[in-house]
Amino acid sequence: MPPGERLVQKVSSTRTFARIAPHVIPALDRAVHRVTRGKVLLSARMLPGVILTATGARSGQPRRTPLACMPEEGGSWLLIGSNFGRPGHPAWTGNLLKHPDAEVSWRGRDIPVRARLLKGAERERAWRAALAFWPPYAAYQARVEREIRLFRLERR
Repeated sequence: MPPGERLVQKVSSTRTFARIAPHVIPALDRAVHRVTRGKVLLSARMLPGVILTATGARSGQPRRTPLACMPEEGGSWLLIGSNFGRPGHPAWTGNLLKHPDAEVSWRGRDIPVRARLLKGAERERAWRAALAFWPPYAAYQARVEREIRLFRLERR
């Protein structure tokens, strides 16, 4: 692992990062994504990312959320509802629970997907893969009492 990546992982595991990042990173990602017509996400310099468009659980309105993702073989994606290690589940996870049909913008293409909350042994396998992919997820889980939600997005 390159030294720069190690530093990014260490910084992203801190409580300070968890307080600041949710307010800064998504706003920057949305702006850059819009300006580049869906071709660039700044946060993807650390991790691969998608823009998830899901229907709001309460509002029924489309909600666009830039998210880190773990691409999987076969063209699916794993989304980790870490919320940067903050106490509550991120809103997008509630949206997917109520409205699993969504869309992701991936490398400049809009792709219809269906989300599935992972449970049991399937969740455990995916969690191990997520930790191997981005070790700071372990620090996020250690800070919260809730179980971090994992979703698999499959193309419709």
